[in-house]
Amino acid sequence: MTVRTRFAPSPTGFLHIGGARTALFSWAYAKKNGGQFILRIEDTDLERSTPEAVQAILDGMQWLGLDYDEGPFYQMQRMETYKKMLQTMLDAGTAYYCYSSKEELEALRESQMQQGLKPRYDGKWRPESGKTLPAIPVDISPVVRFRNPQTGVVAWDDLVKGRIEIANAELDDLIIARADGTPTYNFCVVVDDFEMGITQVIRGDDHVNNTPRQINMLKALGATVPQYAHLSMILGGDGQKLSKRHGAVSVMQYHEDGYLREAVLNYLSRLGWSHGDAEVFNMQQFCEWFDLDHITPSAAQFNTEKLNWLNAHYIKEANIDVLALDIATRLTKLNVEVSLQPKLQDVLALYRERTNNLNQLASEVAYFYALPKANLADVEKHLTPEILPVIRTLSEKLGIIDWTAEAIHAEINAVVAENQLKFPKVAMPLRVMLTGNTQSPSIDQVMALLGQKLTLARLQKHLI
Repeated sequence: MTVRTRFAPSPTGFLHIGGARTALFSWAYAKKNGGQFILRIEDTDLERSTPEAVQAILDGMQWLGLDYDEGPFYQMQRMETYKKMLQTMLDAGTAYYCYSSKEELEALRESQMQQGLKPRYDGKWRPESGKTLPAIPVDISPVVRFRNPQTGVVAWDDLVKGRIEIANAELDDLIIARADGTPTYNFCVVVDDFEMGITQVIRGDDHVNNTPRQINMLKALGATVPQYAHLSMILGGDGQKLSKRHGAVSVMQYHEDGYLREAVLNYLSRLGWSHGDAEVFNMQQFCEWFDLDHITPSAAQFNTEKLNWLNAHYIKEANIDVLALDIATRLTKLNVEVSLQPKLQDVLALYRERTNNLNQLASEVAYFYALPKANLADVEKHLTPEILPVIRTLSEKLGIIDWTAEAIHAEINAVVAENQLKFPKVAMPLRVMLTGNTQSPSIDQVMALLGQKLTLARLQKHLI
């Protein structure tokens, strides 16, 4: 049987980390087993679903590179299919019309809760052999309920959580179509998984309670029940439910915040899954290694420090031309236009070992293309009346040398020796004058890249 997995988000918000991990695992399982990966948009919640959220999901999938073989399928475009399947179940007696009013159901719920009972439908309109149903009221549009088995258990061997069994007596007759005829979420999912031939359902464990109902409906339709793998939730580093302060933001926000796709994917891969001690790997390796046996049933913890560590690794390993295109875009957002000199690739080669974030990298190299504004405290601390004459002498010597890092270093050393100073006493003022900062790579390399003309002009600005 060909493996067919699916990712089926509801477009009620952005694609977040939890959803992205589910998509990644479903995608990888299909890739590993030579199967197909399907994207399905479950947009039946008309009040909360938005076109913007749909686009956010599609953008997130594209940025992550999670290509799908079929779809996207939209549930709202499949209403006729669901209604035909509803009629099939009504004809087969596995579903029935329920005419209980909202007031009746609310009164039933209140009574059951007062008695300490679990609120559930009482089966008033459930057809049974020898049972006489009430007269059909003329003023109520009926809902459709699934005729759930009342005896035995529904069980499945969850590929993450192990054997799960639920007594059918615990499940009441679920509404599968509203009074206006629109099918409900659980029914649409069942029909889609059946018709799309889904073989493995990989999803969050917030769906565990839906699974026994869906299995019973699939059996009622004569469908092959897929295997289920329920992924545990992702917690913040403090053990609490993941929130925005932990990193539960849109996947695209990670791009905006300076993370490489490769780092995000690598990090998501390790959230609840492992392959020995492997920490750093690409998606080809991940798909070759991935299985459901090594997914932990316990909650995963989101660790921003580990994500930053991986991001630093991938920044160092990135193709320099691809990296330059990204950083040029980020510099434009900072109102900094990249000029031909110095070559951005050369600047990044000097700086990328020093950062774990693309936004930080862009900010740190901006001074090569825009006049930096030094911090007043740094100016007062390092550009003292005693050091400025030394820098003036150095500037004069720098004006007549061949412009290489080695020659620049030699001139700085000569001035340091002549004035009986330590190297930082000269290097630090140079950094403040040239970069507007007290932190940079080796100052001679920075000056070599800035170029002789620009270096001398910036020094002169402080020496007037």
